[in-house]
Amino acid sequence: MAAMSTRVAKVRSFPQPRGPRNPISRKQVESVISRSIAGFGIVFGAQTVPVMLGQIAQAQPVWVNFVVIPLFASLILAAFASVVRRFVRAAHGLVSVVYLVALVTWPLAVIDPTRADPSNHWLYFLLTVATATAAIAFSTRVATLYLFIVPTIYGFIHALPAGGNATLTQSALDSIYSIILGGAIMIIVTMLRQASASVDNAQATALDRYSHAVRQHATEVERVQVDAIVHDSVLTTFISAARAFTPEAKELAATMATNAIGHLHDAALVPPDDGTTLRLREVAQRITDAAASMSPAFELRVRDLGPRAIPVQAAEAVASAATQAMVNSLQHAGSSKDLRRWLNIHGIRPTGIIVEIGDTGEGFDVDSVPTERLGVRVSIIERVSNAGGTTTIRSAVGKGTVVFIRWPAEEPRASLPVQDDTAADQQYRGARL
Repeated sequence: MAAMSTRVAKVRSFPQPRGPRNPISRKQVESVISRSIAGFGIVFGAQTVPVMLGQIAQAQPVWVNFVVIPLFASLILAAFASVVRRFVRAAHGLVSVVYLVALVTWPLAVIDPTRADPSNHWLYFLLTVATATAAIAFSTRVATLYLFIVPTIYGFIHALPAGGNATLTQSALDSIYSIILGGAIMIIVTMLRQASASVDNAQATALDRYSHAVRQHATEVERVQVDAIVHDSVLTTFISAARAFTPEAKELAATMATNAIGHLHDAALVPPDDGTTLRLREVAQRITDAAASMSPAFELRVRDLGPRAIPVQAAEAVASAATQAMVNSLQHAGSSKDLRRWLNIHGIRPTGIIVEIGDTGEGFDVDSVPTERLGVRVSIIERVSNAGGTTTIRSAVGKGTVVFIRWPAEEPRASLPVQDDTAADQQYRGARL
């Protein structure tokens, strides 16, 4: 065990991006404003009831039934709509419209204008509520017109005999006060809307830039994948063909050439990170087909795959890395008669896969592999890492090599059972595990 050299290729884990818990947006700001104004209207409406009861005897009953009751009902409806976030603008607009109707019909509903109360009418206490609901329901231009017109109408009616016969100074002061208070509310609402709109635009811009960065990353990942394919499929095929002097070597080179063409064709058809998935059975079938085309053959064991599926990019990376590991075993493990090669494919829950490629061949010192040798580092380790997996290579000179490929990334379980046919192989596995 001490003589074994071990290298584990781990994937650098990045935290998943999470949206802010309470992101500022136009929708949320509108919700807060509408609820605040609706609550403000309920409170002022409750405070208005005693004054209204003291003046209601001066009004026609029909006006009370068809104007006053709908006005207070609209305040309750606006509060309910603001809480449930449905038909908010319509409900607040109803308050503004019903109030304007009540205001305009107020002098017509007075039974005896000569006995009208000279103090402020109870509608005055809801004037600011009406201008605030108009700011919610209407556009800024319409709400501004409402802000100036409605208080002016109140001041005009209040100066009439039916409205209390107030002095021009008193009615003007009441109107100006209502305009100032309603204008302050409208300014706050407008500023909050503009600020939230700016935040929404900034978020949209950030998302657009992030999407652009993601596309650039996908392009870079695709470039790395193509580079890996060119290396382990095309260049390796050329090298094998140049060194093919025996019929078996020539047959292997021809098989590798066929596989290289297939890899290049698949790379052209499959876009990076297209969201599709591939069943583990299909991934295992692709790996076992590649193993069956090689000579000498690998001992196969496939189990616990089930109906699970993994992203197609992960499947491509795992299958290609496993094929490259088998090619490396054929090329570098030697040709001893006692040499054994095996391939184990094992499904893991909830959705994952482990592929083990091993041999009892010559082995090598993992730490002594030059950095310019790209076969293991790029074709296997980096390829699986870029897809979100992890690779473990365990090898020692004279003791064989075992490659564990796991997706998704996690510490590989070295206790995965493989073969236990011979005592020598059991001894080797005991040292390896």
